[in-house]
Amino acid sequence: MILDATCQLNYQTTGEVPVIFMLRPRSGWAQWIMREEFHIHPQVSVVEFTDVYGNLCQRTVMPAGDFHLSVQYRVLVPDIVDADLMAMLMPVQNLPTDLLHYLLPSRYCQSDQVAGLAASIVGDAPPTYVQVEKIRTWIHQQVAYEPGASDSTTSALETASKKRGVCRDLAHLGIALCRAIDVPARMVVGFLHELQPMDLHAWFEAFIGGRWFTFDAMHETTRGNRIVVAYGRDAADVALATMFGDFTMQNMKVTVSPVY
Repeated sequence: MILDATCQLNYQTTGEVPVIFMLRPRSGWAQWIMREEFHIHPQVSVVEFTDVYGNLCQRTVMPAGDFHLSVQYRVLVPDIVDADLMAMLMPVQNLPTDLLHYLLPSRYCQSDQVAGLAASIVGDAPPTYVQVEKIRTWIHQQVAYEPGASDSTTSALETASKKRGVCRDLAHLGIALCRAIDVPARMVVGFLHELQPMDLHAWFEAFIGGRWFTFDAMHETTRGNRIVVAYGRDAADVALATMFGDFTMQNMKVTVSPVY
């Protein structure tokens, strides 16, 4: 499917505020960026760089007053996500060195504290893709999607205890449980067609059989038609905007629509 996606952000500041935006997706094996526009007002200088996770980041300084940013994309994406029930989990000693940090506990994903829970979920499942799918299914069935049930400080450990949260929390728990069984896992943020309510979305990927697979615990099954914007260890690495000063977000609007 070809998708058109937009994100509009409006801020207000009382003084200059340095900021790093992370709002430009990249073409890759699962998506092709056909068209892209990036607009800011008032016009200020922007410096782009690539972070340690391969994300495109835009660095600038918002002047005092109103600041508006909008992005528009047209992206070719697959209608379904890949799955391979026979893909084997890789022994840690065989993993690529540059993926080892995706095995470690991180700010929101305390994988070292959920090993018992992870073991009880996977049970005697074979050491394949099936174990991660069992984790995803367990989260979908046991953790209620409840807007307002968490905040920006909520961690995977809290979500496992309270059993409610939003997409960010479901992804964090999935990542922590995967790492607890020695499967590299990372956070993904982007757009999902027909997401309700429409907003930026978060899910996770796990490295199985020598490649990354997509998992999303928010729905009964992991759907396709999603646009990836950024990857990281957890939400601390994939914020759409990181501000270094006082600001007020006046509004944010996200749209995703198919191109017929």
